[in-house]
Amino acid sequence: MFREIVERNAELIAKWQAYGFCHGVMNTDNMSILGITFDFGPFAFLDDFDAHFICNHSDHEGRYSFSNQVPIGQWNLSALAQALTPFISVEALKEALALYLPLYQAHYLDLMRRRLGLTTAEDDDQQLVERLLKLMQNSGVDYTLFFRRLGDEPAAMAVAKLRDDFVDRAGFDAWAERYKARVERDGECSEKQRRERMHAVNPLYILRNYLAQNAITAAESGDYSEVRRLHEVLSKPFEEQPGMEQYAQRPPDWGKHLEISCSS
Repeated sequence: MFREIVERNAELIAKWQAYGFCHGVMNTDNMSILGITFDFGPFAFLDDFDAHFICNHSDHEGRYSFSNQVPIGQWNLSALAQALTPFISVEALKEALALYLPLYQAHYLDLMRRRLGLTTAEDDDQQLVERLLKLMQNSGVDYTLFFRRLGDEPAAMAVAKLRDDFVDRAGFDAWAERYKARVERDGECSEKQRRERMHAVNPLYILRNYLAQNAITAAESGDYSEVRRLHEVLSKPFEEQPGMEQYAQRPPDWGKHLEISCSS
């Protein structure tokens, strides 16, 4: 049972990290033995990529920052293991707990390969991902839109257009050359197939906090149309929806600095 819980939560947190989801309040009682996301109050999806993003305004030390979600997941599983020591041997619990990081890393890297449009695995793929995230961090690149646009066109054309989003253009150019070579080695497929494959895993629409705030503000005035419209758009996050372009935009400056609390 404990091994199953470890496996499920490793996969869950890999999905959080791959898609930029910040839970915000990862106390042990806010984690599920089913490996599902629940009891999240001050949650957020990343806008600009920031590994150190803190979505809970009362988390002054950044305990539950985006980058800390992986080790906190492990800590929470360790706390559960401690509670199970009267019933399960310590050796068995340690053996199951040791699966967490390798499983997380395998799931995460598989998801990131898919997001980059890759169907095969190479030893240097982790470095390719880490280098990209570092470049995104230093340039404030929109995490969701980058991957979506990367799949809009052939790799060479896509990176040429995305280049202007980066401050370190020389650094991005170097990454782009590695990426294009990696795509070429990955195997032949039509550009249409590549686009469909990448768009199937890279959402165009996510629940950005400023979109939620706009819907809340309207609802507080008795107008629930924005709530319904936002729900409709987000029910098909991977499909391009005509007339809904405003839901696939980078947030305005005020939308990046909303303070969210546990009571939100």
